[in-house]
Amino acid sequence: MKKLILLFMLVTSVSFGQIKTIHFNAGWNESNDVEWFLKLKDCKSKEYIDIAKNVDAQKEYKIAVVPTIIIFKDDEEVARFQADLSFKIVATREEVQEEIDNQLMSDF
Repeated sequence: MKKLILLFMLVTSVSFGQIKTIHFNAGWNESNDVEWFLKLKDCKSKEYIDIAKNVDAQKEYKIAVVPTIIIFKDDEEVARFQADLSFKIVATREEVQEEIDNQLMSDF
């Protein structure tokens, strides 16, 4: 039984290490920051990038509107959630978390 628990812990820690999320916004739009972004679970890393200060990142990730949240698995983009025309994120925390959970479960 102990071996099974250790194996489960190892497998889940490896799969959790594969998810990375980035929240893109700009200082001029800080009133529309995604407040719940840091509360997302099971991500190896969570980053915030201000595209007004980091124009190279805006080009690299092809950010057309802010805020944008991108989910990466094994360093490849698997999902993107973007703001609407009012510069407010459309997706809910639950929707973004569901995508993270789906990506983790796809390994099993």
